Amino acid sequence: MNRYEPQDTLAAQRPPRRRLWLWLPIVVLLAVGVYAGIGAFPIIAFQTKGFPAPPPSSVSTAKAVFDEWMPQIEVVGTFEPVRGADLSVEVPGIIDQVNFDSGGDVAAGAQLIKLRDSDDVAKLRTLEANRDLAKSNFDRDKAQYDRMLISRAQFDVTAANLQALEAQVTEQQAIIAKKTLRAPFAGQLGIREVNAGQYISPGTKVVTLQALDPIYLDFFLPQQVLEQAQVGQVVTVRVDTYPDATFTGKISTIDPKVDASTRNVAVRATLPNRDRRLLPGMFATLEIQTGEPVRYITLPQTAITFNPYGNMVFRVIEETDKEGKQSLIARQTVVTTGQTRGDQIAVLSGLNEGDLIVSAGQTKLQNGAAITVNNAVQPSNDPNPQPRER
Repeated sequence: MNRYEPQDTLAAQRPPRRRLWLWLPIVVLLAVGVYAGIGAFPIIAFQTKGFPAPPPSSVSTAKAVFDEWMPQIEVVGTFEPVRGADLSVEVPGIIDQVNFDSGGDVAAGAQLIKLRDSDDVAKLRTLEANRDLAKSNFDRDKAQYDRMLISRAQFDVTAANLQALEAQVTEQQAIIAKKTLRAPFAGQLGIREVNAGQYISPGTKVVTLQALDPIYLDFFLPQQVLEQAQVGQVVTVRVDTYPDATFTGKISTIDPKVDASTRNVAVRATLPNRDRRLLPGMFATLEIQTGEPVRYITLPQTAITFNPYGNMVFRVIEETDKEGKQSLIARQTVVTTGQTRGDQIAVLSGLNEGDLIVSAGQTKLQNGAAITVNNAVQPSNDPNPQPRER
């Protein structure tokens, strides 16, 4: 361009500025439309094809089967001896003899310990001599009274003196007898708590004595099931000390009074204990059979999802999609549960025999979720599980 061209010619060659402002909104609208189209593409794709489904969850399964349940009441109790006591003396003194060993068996009336009683025996001899003298005076005065040689008043004084001395002799004999501790019944002794030469006071424990065969088992039942318990009913007892053993006994006593604070009634069963494996104070679990066997659909307790609004299980359903492909689906089902037995639970309604149920892994499922079955590891399903040390 020549710098010498006229200014009006240059102005004519430039585009008008107003025309540029008219094109700017159109360009902006086109840019917004392109951006919106790109953003709306995933939504359109979801509406037409949907998002990709999550991978199936791995679960273990169990089949709902009928099993026989024995109606029973399961409670806990404590063993008590038929006869048991911590033995002690009634009078103070120094131990002169100890005539038993720890853990031994004794017969009723066997002498266990003897306190030093030489002073008491000497006093008894004096009282016995005075009594014998009073007896001689009584016999002499009686003969004279019979011949009317003495008055009735003099004879009564002599008789009263004899009775007083006889009472003192009896009292002293009782004091001496208290210096000897004897077994009140036959049983097994515990650990000896005293030694010869030791001074003991009244109430000091010498040894425990327990009669162990038979043995009592005391427990409590709620008043709701009291009608199902009867005297003579058989009980099955288990103790943690012997996990592989069971013991049987019978209900011997039902307390005729219900505790107003707990609404429970005390019950006592009697068990034979010839081998003395059961000891007083042991904790025990007992079962009382209350009827004939009943058939329930039985599942592992892990298969139940407990909720305030209802208990749920996931049933395994085989479905076929539109393309003909088969897959396993977990469908949530409401069930009514009953009593439990070990690791098992009874299902009263909501399932049929043969239904395949998710037994573990349902916490990560939703209704209709796809699953895969892996039964390599199964939850415990033992009706009578036992503790194991690891």
